[in-house]
Order: sequence, then structure tokens, then C-alpha cells
Amino acid sequence: MRITTANLELVHVKPELNIYDQDWPIWTYQVQQPPAKFVLDEDGRRGTAINSWWCPVVASISGAVVRSSLLFSDVRVDERSSINRSVILPHVEIGTSCVIEGAIIDEGCEIPNGMKIGVDREEDAKRFHVTEKGVVLVTADMLRQLADAQHQ
Repeated sequence: MRITTANLELVHVKPELNIYDQDWPIWTYQVQQPPAKFVLDEDGRRGTAINSWWCPVVASISGAVVRSSLLFSDVRVDERSSINRSVILPHVEIGTSCVIEGAIIDEGCEIPNGMKIGVDREEDAKRFHVTEKGVVLVTADMLRQLADAQHQ
């Protein structure tokens, strides 16, 4: 699947591409894993997803808020994190107190605690790839290079 900001239209109430259309069969294979869970129910630590899609095998959204986003399988989002208008591909771990806005996070990424993506375009351009329209693309290699640079 080619991921673009147009994919985010899938979260609209009546998207042009309606995957619930009974006349349009979907042929796919899905790994059998536990269902998604939203945990913690305290002010500031409530796991919620609003106007979003997530695979039924999203590992957990623990006290985080997800809005207008697509989350694929085996994604973990830790408490006090916020995701908005983003695409999170499979096998991603997002740490505590992260902010992700208008980003595509590639498969297998581990976003460290407190990281902010899509908040400061200049800072993002130093660390990641930013498209003309301001979408931030993050890969595991980019995160490794960033971690290596911080340890030097």
C-alpha cells in the first residue's frame, strides 16, 4: 500500500473509498493476534482513539490520545502521548509523552520518550525527511542515526 495523506481520508465519516461497501470484497490475510486495547482511565492518562482507524491487532494505546490517524498492526503507544493526522505502520513503539503530528512512521520504529515530530518543521528537517506539504517521514535508520549522533 502506498501511504499518502490521501489515505487519511479513510477516517472521514463518508470517504470516497468506502471499504465497508459490501459489493467490494477485500481479499487479504490477517495474522490472528489479540485485539486492540485501550487502557488507563485517569485524567491525562486515558487511552482514546477518535476519528481514527487501527488494525484490530494494535497492541495497546495506554493513556494516549490518537486522532484522525491510521494505526497498523502491533503498534504500542505509551501514556501521555498524542498522535494526530498520522500514519503509523506495523511494529512501532511510541514512548511516553511523545507528540506526533502529520507524520508517517515507518515499520519497526521505536520513538523515544518525549520525542516531538511534526511540531517544529525546521527541527524535523534536520532529523527526518519533510515533504513539500509538511508531512514528516520517519524511518528506523533515521532514528538510529539521530541516537548515534546524540551519543557522540
